[in-house]
Amino acid sequence: MAEPIDAGDRRILIAAAAVMAVLLVLTYAFAPAQRRDSIGYPSSYSSDWAGAKGAFLLLKQMGYDVRRWESSPQQLPTDASGTLLVLAEPFEGGTPEEQAEIRAFVTGGGRLLALGASAAPLTPDAKAIAIPDWHLESKPFTALVPSPLTRNAPQITMVAPDRWTSTQLAPVGLYGTDEQPVAVVYKVGRGEVIWWASASPLWNGIIRQSGNLAFFLNSVGPVGTHVLWDEYFHGSHGSLLDYFLATPLPWATAQLGLLLLVAIFTFSRRYGPVWVPAGESRLSPLEFVDTLGDLYKTAHASPSAVGVAYQRLRFALSRKIGVSSKAKLAELSRAASVRFGWPEAPLLETLSQAERAMRSLDLDDRTALALVRDLHQYSVRLELQGRTSQEMTAWK
Repeated sequence: MAEPIDAGDRRILIAAAAVMAVLLVLTYAFAPAQRRDSIGYPSSYSSDWAGAKGAFLLLKQMGYDVRRWESSPQQLPTDASGTLLVLAEPFEGGTPEEQAEIRAFVTGGGRLLALGASAAPLTPDAKAIAIPDWHLESKPFTALVPSPLTRNAPQITMVAPDRWTSTQLAPVGLYGTDEQPVAVVYKVGRGEVIWWASASPLWNGIIRQSGNLAFFLNSVGPVGTHVLWDEYFHGSHGSLLDYFLATPLPWATAQLGLLLLVAIFTFSRRYGPVWVPAGESRLSPLEFVDTLGDLYKTAHASPSAVGVAYQRLRFALSRKIGVSSKAKLAELSRAASVRFGWPEAPLLETLSQAERAMRSLDLDDRTALALVRDLHQYSVRLELQGRTSQEMTAWK
């Protein structure tokens, strides 16, 4: 059985639901009306009937260097040659500074494709008015003059074209009539402006109709053209991160991060655990041997050296054979001969000489060295004999 909701939790849920309801009502009441009802608008993000996502993706598939432009016109490239800016029925008219930047872009060699009367305020030397009573019926328009822009497109279709009214210049009419052209082209400085009465030829719904696609591609230019599809004047001003990346804030953050790392390193070096470095011996094994030999030589301790080697071998033999450590040398030698197969006489002679030498005060150094060497050789043989026995036992 489910546990009942606590009274405090119930009040929180009711309050959250009430706030949600108020937000929904406010959103419905104050949300801006959707442009052109439900058909959409020519945005590169829109897949609606009147959207332009299809045209944008088509340029990408054909190899154009096309990207969405969500920055202010002040960020337009200074070297505008080979660059096309698409203003597809913008929602905003722009500030005088933004209009001046677009004019500088075109004057510097850029090309501008302005679509609809709403693009006229942003277009240099352009004036147009919007027809309020528009409808979705598309009308055919025939090309007025042969031009690279009308190649393979002798006729296009447009929906509710706006009206070109500029009298400041004499543009070349491309489609429509001489009195009311629906597409014009003219020069501004080193650049070029192409104006359409509406963006309908590149809408998702009718871009494939009579000549529309060819006219659109002719207006864009060759495949090497850099296309900037404006979304800034559709209200997409980039993310907050994009805004901060365009400021000195990233460099300031990097400097603060470096300062923090330096502070952490300094603190850890000062307050971290102290480790005493391991001291390395200044004497190598051979130096130790030389030093020990010099000590024996200076102290005339040859008997002691013989005694150490003798006692070591006698103790090891007693333990391996299993006899008493106080056994006589003859008994010890006989047992070693039986156990390991060593010659009894040489072993007994070496042990006897070593026992006499370790008690002699006049022992010669050469004699002591020879005895120590013999005793050491027996110790090595004994160690090897013990390893062989262990290996045999393990194998069995």
